[in-house]
Amino acid sequence: MSNIDKYSQKIFEDIRRITDDGIEFWYGRELQQVLEYTEWRNFSKVVDKAKIACENSKQLVSNHFVDVNNMVQLGSGAQREIEDIMLTRYACYLIVQNSDPRKEIVALGQTYFAVKTREREIEEKFEQLTEEEKRLAIRNELRGHNKSLAEAAQMAGVKTPKDYGIFQNKGYQGLYGGLGAKDIYNRKNLKGNQKILDHMGSTELAANLFRATQTDEKLRRENIRGKEKANQTHYKVGAKVRKTIEELGGTMPEDLPTPEKGIKQIEKEKNRQLKKGQ
Repeated sequence: MSNIDKYSQKIFEDIRRITDDGIEFWYGRELQQVLEYTEWRNFSKVVDKAKIACENSKQLVSNHFVDVNNMVQLGSGAQREIEDIMLTRYACYLIVQNSDPRKEIVALGQTYFAVKTREREIEEKFEQLTEEEKRLAIRNELRGHNKSLAEAAQMAGVKTPKDYGIFQNKGYQGLYGGLGAKDIYNRKNLKGNQKILDHMGSTELAANLFRATQTDEKLRRENIRGKEKANQTHYKVGAKVRKTIEELGGTMPEDLPTPEKGIKQIEKEKNRQLKKGQ
């Protein structure tokens, strides 16, 4: 994350609020100040444009823009009631898209809410997937990240296929409490050239995805050199992921059930369904 991303995230996260029901929202008055609108009436015009955009996108305006009254402290110590508005993340996104683009803070806001809104959409869509669909999604993502991890390991000094096998094994040993790839393979009762990553549930795959991405980033960020140091890094990251699972009260990856279907079987079934649909 760049310094600009960190800066914009802090600004907009600092004014984010949570209801008693755990729902996030932003107050219009606070967003007005952050976006450097000195007068509420000028900011209200932007809000009105955002509401039109919301309506045009077939969204229910009242679900994203809720009029409220807030009490503010006056200089004399007295309080006065003023009109305000509660905004969802999507509403904030529409507001910054309709704000003055010449302001630097608006540009930062556009980037922040665009990225975060997209992340939320992906999360919501992911939750709607079946277990098999989740497995496919994470496995495909893991394929890409493993390529990046292999590249980072090679830059660190992991050169030969044998070296990379040892490097991967260290990551598994850290995550699986000392169990290496062969041990995991045997525990899952796999045969022939079956791949252990193809026979994991979504929770186990997610733990391995986190192990891979964090090791990749650490190798690059700390410019780690030497295959022994790379192996040690992979082990430590795997162990850290395992510790986090333990602290959260989760099931250790080696104790998670092995799905009946492998990824290849699921992919074949999906392809057959697509062909039938066509």
